[in-house]
Amino acid sequence: MYSFQPGEEQKMLVDALSRYALTDLRAKAHDADEEFQLPPALIEKGWELGYLQASIPEDLGGFGERSVVTGALAAEELAYGDLAGALGVFLPASFAVPILLAGSPEQKERFLPPLCEAEWLPYSAAWIEPQFDYDPYELKTTAVEDGDVYVLNGEKAYVPFADQAEWLLVYARLGDETQAFIVSAKAAGVKLGERQKLMGIRALPVFKLTLDGVRIPKADRLGGPDGHAYAPLIDSARVAMAASAVGLARAAFDYARDYAKDRDVFGVKVAQKQAIAFMLAEMATEIESIRLLVWEAAWKMDTAKEDASQAAYLAFSGAADMVMMVTDRAVQILGGHGYIREHPVELWMRNGRGIATFTGLMMI
Repeated sequence: MYSFQPGEEQKMLVDALSRYALTDLRAKAHDADEEFQLPPALIEKGWELGYLQASIPEDLGGFGERSVVTGALAAEELAYGDLAGALGVFLPASFAVPILLAGSPEQKERFLPPLCEAEWLPYSAAWIEPQFDYDPYELKTTAVEDGDVYVLNGEKAYVPFADQAEWLLVYARLGDETQAFIVSAKAAGVKLGERQKLMGIRALPVFKLTLDGVRIPKADRLGGPDGHAYAPLIDSARVAMAASAVGLARAAFDYARDYAKDRDVFGVKVAQKQAIAFMLAEMATEIESIRLLVWEAAWKMDTAKEDASQAAYLAFSGAADMVMMVTDRAVQILGGHGYIREHPVELWMRNGRGIATFTGLMMI
């Protein structure tokens, strides 16, 4: 069975990320949301904490090994500070982790050392599609074999930093399976659309992207010409987003609880109202329940003793419902103040609403 106690290295990483999440991400989240921009120095500071580098072996430029449990702890802590900032800091991992898991030896040697050695780079991923029935297992973007190349056609949405990206990992349907392809952002046929205006994560720049007859060598299919298994990638994306939802919900719960304990209404603390106390208790219970599901899925992925796909899906689907409930109730507990932008709960509710659609924006 998985352990409930993080190791010493995990504690050190979580402590460092927690300090950064509160003193940097949380402190700048309101202004970043209002200004629709993540300060580059803010992202670089988070990058320098070295989560991705610690997930990659030394022979590929890093200084550790991948642990999904550690990644879940890291994603939770960063999202506790600010979800948009967490997604910005983790962005290169959405490109690097699939290559680490499924890339060919040549792809690993080509891309991973430069990512580990450099400053934060806007290597991104194009996974989500702009259809109301979007299904990561039934993508509308297609890859068709044409001699010694693949030809990609389709539309993508929510592509972070697509206006600055050098390389993209593009997911498409090849025959009856989903595969990823390494694509230069400057390749012929890659057309950048307008920045998308979202209800939440407004500080993270995301764009529409059109692939119009993009031709890439077969060697640039993730894993090489023979391709790769898809399940480990979608599992990683789901657990990452579920862990982020836990961090976001924790932030909303803590703020609402502290507000209720301090706020007087007709001479009585809000937290002493039975209805509010019951709401807080249910919020805390749901957060801890989903947290355990996330840890279980992460543990299964690390040990590979059994298929983790069901656990990853349960953690993600449960987290999407939980974070919406918790953030909505946090707004309710603050009453009229919950709807005022000076309090962060309205931002957290807007961010939480998007969790269900954000699969693919983070990998661990």
